[in-house]
Amino acid sequence: MAINMKEYPKRIFSLPKAFFAVLLVIFVMSLFNLNENTKTEFFSNYNFFDLLKSNSIYLILGMGQTIVLVAGGIDLSIGGVMTLAGIIAIRLINSGVPIPVAFLSCIILGALIGAINALISVYQKTEPFIITLGMGVLLTGVAQQFTDARPISVDPIYSESFLHLANYKIFGQIPVLVIVMLVVVAVTYWILSSTSFGRNCYAIGGDYEVAKYSGINVLRNKSWPYVISGVTAAIGGVMLSSQLNAGNSIFGDVTALYVVCAVVVGGTSVAGGIGGALKSAIGLILLGLLTNAFNMLRIDSLVPYLPSGLQGLIIVGIIWLDCYGRKRKREEV
Repeated sequence: MAINMKEYPKRIFSLPKAFFAVLLVIFVMSLFNLNENTKTEFFSNYNFFDLLKSNSIYLILGMGQTIVLVAGGIDLSIGGVMTLAGIIAIRLINSGVPIPVAFLSCIILGALIGAINALISVYQKTEPFIITLGMGVLLTGVAQQFTDARPISVDPIYSESFLHLANYKIFGQIPVLVIVMLVVVAVTYWILSSTSFGRNCYAIGGDYEVAKYSGINVLRNKSWPYVISGVTAAIGGVMLSSQLNAGNSIFGDVTALYVVCAVVVGGTSVAGGIGGALKSAIGLILLGLLTNAFNMLRIDSLVPYLPSGLQGLIIVGIIWLDCYGRKRKREEV
């Protein structure tokens, strides 16, 4: 098979802009030698695993969000689902329910909430942005009622076992939370790339009417992503509460918007039909890497709140470049 060397530049520049941004951040951090300890810490195994662990919850939630976005929807209730699932898990465990049963109960809860979102958004053909946003606010209110708007923790007799759910280190180095995150990413990648359901999601997100008239059950295939998103949000909520050994009604306040921004930065489009698990993961890793780099460089000690502004500027810049590139491709066609 002949190798067409002219295709390589096109393939390289077709990669998500966030991928090049990740490489740029790593390159820039390699140049800093103002504090040798800072440079060593950034490229250490400890910092690598800490980066993965601190962003694993977002990656878990981001995978469910990716499937919803690919299918042409959006789920802004994931923050509320995450918060409520973590609180209910703690409440169940404190009442004597075994941890696996509490975990499974929260997963079922997340699936039910996702099914309600699908019923109203898909079958009733209402705006998913408003419906899921309202659902997230409702769930946050329920979580506040359950906790009296105060943090809650697991009883000491159960705390060690609950902490191990997310924090136990396999081979003494890899936290269980990271393993769970990698499994969720791998399953999402498989669903979107190797199943008829995944292909149907792309078709529905690309053009709903064409998918409908081609024989795809659009209502069913567009509903399941919300159920999956609810499940991943519930998993993330229980793992977050295990990681912190606490539940709090404020945990998910900005989670949904952060996750949506990150997956869009990675190349998953809110318009539907474009994106994937790996692209979304790259976007989430980029934002986590930026936060990590800003902390290492102690930028906030020089100019307070500057890291948030720089992060927002980078998000806007990457999305603008991505939109500009797609516009140029359409014009060339």
